[in-house]
Parts: sequence; structure tokens; C-alpha cells
Amino acid sequence: MKIFNTMTNRKEEFIPINPKEVNMYVCGPTVYNFFHIGNGRTFIVFDAVRRYLEYRGYKVNFVQNFTDIDDKMIKKANEQSTTVKDIGDEYIAEYYKDADALNIKRATVNPRATEFIDEIIAFVKELVEKGYAYEVDGDVYFSTKKFKSYGKLSGQNLDELKAGASERVNLDEKKNDPMDFAVWKSQKPGEPAWQSPWGMGRPGWHIECSCMAHKLLGDTIDIHAGGEDLVFPHHENEIAQSESRTGKPFANYWMHSAFINIDNKKMSKSLNNFFTAREMLQKYNSDVIRLFMLAGHYRTQLNFSIELLDSTKVSLERLYNAISNLENLLEEVKRQNLNDDEREYTKNLDSYRDKYIEKMDDDFNTADAVSVIFDLVRDINSNVNAGSSKDLVVYSLNLIKELGEPLGILQKTTKGSLEEEIENLIAARQQARKDKNWALSDKIRDDLKSRGIVLEDTPQGVRWKKA
Repeated sequence: MKIFNTMTNRKEEFIPINPKEVNMYVCGPTVYNFFHIGNGRTFIVFDAVRRYLEYRGYKVNFVQNFTDIDDKMIKKANEQSTTVKDIGDEYIAEYYKDADALNIKRATVNPRATEFIDEIIAFVKELVEKGYAYEVDGDVYFSTKKFKSYGKLSGQNLDELKAGASERVNLDEKKNDPMDFAVWKSQKPGEPAWQSPWGMGRPGWHIECSCMAHKLLGDTIDIHAGGEDLVFPHHENEIAQSESRTGKPFANYWMHSAFINIDNKKMSKSLNNFFTAREMLQKYNSDVIRLFMLAGHYRTQLNFSIELLDSTKVSLERLYNAISNLENLLEEVKRQNLNDDEREYTKNLDSYRDKYIEKMDDDFNTADAVSVIFDLVRDINSNVNAGSSKDLVVYSLNLIKELGEPLGILQKTTKGSLEEEIENLIAARQQARKDKNWALSDKIRDDLKSRGIVLEDTPQGVRWKKA
């Protein structure tokens, strides 16, 4: 298995620290609002990475944090005359609603930054003692020039970064250097704060992730991931403060997902082309959204549009039609066991699993893996029919679901939903007949007939069967 490592800018063989276990940290949301589809892509991508690692036999310790103390949260709490904790509680609950609806597996641990204040203070204190951080008027800053390899993740040296600091870094006259960043912030009026050796204050953003990753996963983790906008300064700063403290590599592999554009324009609030995951879930189910997000490689910029989502929905229906056909065949086929030809055919089906693994082992190439699933479905549609054995139908159905599972799609049965839909249409037809709306009654009957469903009016009520 190979992973593109942002640190080295190339694909590398994946060798976890422990052969059967993967420690993975993904930067999560700041919980002051619903998460948007750009965040959603990151969450879905690394959910698929986690699922595929599990599919390949690894135990994955998956940590995704909640940033629950932040300037935006403080501002919102003050505007709503509530507490930062209440804002965090509210939007963590909303995050779970949307993430669950998107079939994103719950993390092994979802730590909240405010649960680690004592550990963060100890972390900062150690940086100060080692000479990597300094205090000014209750604020504590990390000295970037003390960390000799600062900039190694973003591929820039400190002088280059300083040249652009006025655009990208919050300047503060109290700092020794414009590239230094806060690891502890002194309390301002109206802000929540905790007692520390430097007075009342709160942690900086970057130190929170370093501390939580260190506490929950150890000095060196296998995979650290997030959106590509986090490469600098967030992940760069995490590396600097973490490696200064431990003297060890913070993470062996760095993974970053690309941005989403809206109708070929960069997504932004100022352009009013900003969609939340909640809004999308009101129009499309999780399989459509996940297939759309994973039909492109995670390091490739994705263009988002309603037309593309609608096209994805049509494509997904082809896959679910195949599942529906197989589920229906299970009730029709007469023979149970595989014959010799079918045994040989299952070897052909197995080759799709091999192709799928080959694609996913190549830096989690979900785009090509999705193509393999479509090829598999075309093959099954052509070769599995009413003359097949039940064992072959089951084998085919299970293989489609097996390959869909690491992508978080194709796990729903069509059987119950189809039957429910037919019963609802029959009820609508009966109501139309009561209303003497013969045109609607006939239309419902004809529509069902075109789908191979025949209605029979009996003294016991309407019954249906497949033609």
C-alpha cells in the first residue's frame, strides 16, 4: 500500500509503527456552526481511508478532535448571551447528526480541546523550559527560529515564509519575530479562561491538536490528516511544537484533501456560494453525496454543482438497480448450488476484488475503485439471471456490497423500500377509486405494470405480484 506523503511530496510504501494497528489523527471542526461541504469532503475522504485500512485488516485508532474554544465561538456566545460551552455542546450534537446521516463512522475518540487544559498547560510549560517558547504579558509564543526545520511540511524556508507573513500570519508587536505563534493567550474581557503559570488565559489553536494527538496516540503517530488549507500554518506549527518537545517525528505520513469549487468558483461566504452538509442532505441521500465526493481522487480539486450531483444520483441508481435485481432473483431462482461453470465464473468475479484493492492500495484511489465497481455490476448484469444458482446470486450480491463498504455506499437493501413504495402506490390508487378519479387510478396501475408489477383485485383486497 502506498500513500502520498505531503512531507516528502511523493508516494511512499505505508509501513505502520505496529504491523496490525494504525494510529490516525484527523483535524476536526470548530464547533460554532453547521459544517459545510468542503469540511464534508475532508470528513468523508478520511472516513473512507479509515474504512479501507480496516478492510485490509488493520485496527485503526481514529481520533478526530473538536475545537471547542476559539475566537469565532467566543464571538457567537457573546452575541447570543450564552456560554462557549453551550455553543460547543449544541454544534457537536449537530455535527453528529450530519456525520451520522453521511454514514461517517464515529471516531474511536472525539476529544474536546477544553478537556485537555491541564495537559496543554504542561505542554506549554515544557516548551518554555526548553527555550522553544517565551512569555510576554501573559501570552506565550513559540519561537519558530529555534526549530531549525520550520517550514519542512509546506516546502518553504523561514525567510520565504517571513516575506509573506503580513498576508498569512497575525502580526503582533509583542512577538520577538513575526513568524512566532501563540501557544497560550492571555484573557481578554468577556472570554472564558483557565488559571496557568502565566495568568488567566486559554490555549492557542495549534497547541490543542498537538496535545490531544500526543496524549491519545503517543509521541509519533502513523497518519496525520486534514484539508490542504491546514498544511500552513496549522500543521506546520503542530510539527514545530510537537517535535521540539519530544525530539521525535510527530507523524510518519501527512495526508491532505483538496478543496471544493462551487460551479468552477472557489467556495466562499463572500460569493454566497456556500452550502452546508445539512442543506445537501435535505436533497440527496448519503450514498449520492459520498459517491460524488469519492468519484474524484482526494488530492484533486473537486467541482461541485447541482447538475453533477444529479448525474451522480443517476449513476448510483444503476448500482442499486443491480442490487435490486439480485435481491429479486433470490426469490426466483430454483437451484441452490454452484455448477462447474459458475465456480469458474466466481474466479472472474474475484478478479474485480483484486483490481479494486490494487486501485485503493495506490494512495486510496477511490475514483478508479468506483470504476471497478461499475465494471463489476455490468458483468453481473450480463451473466447472473433467473437460470443462475442461489449461491451465485448471493456471491454476486455480497461482492458488490463488500466493495462498496470501504467507500460507505451500497449497503442499503432495496427490498423493503420497494415493497413499501408499491404498497403506498396501491393505497393511493384505492383512494383515487374512492374519489372516482379513474384517470389517476388507471395511471398508477399502468405505471406499476410497466415496472413488472401486476395488481389483482380480490375480495380480500388488492394483491400484487411480479409479471
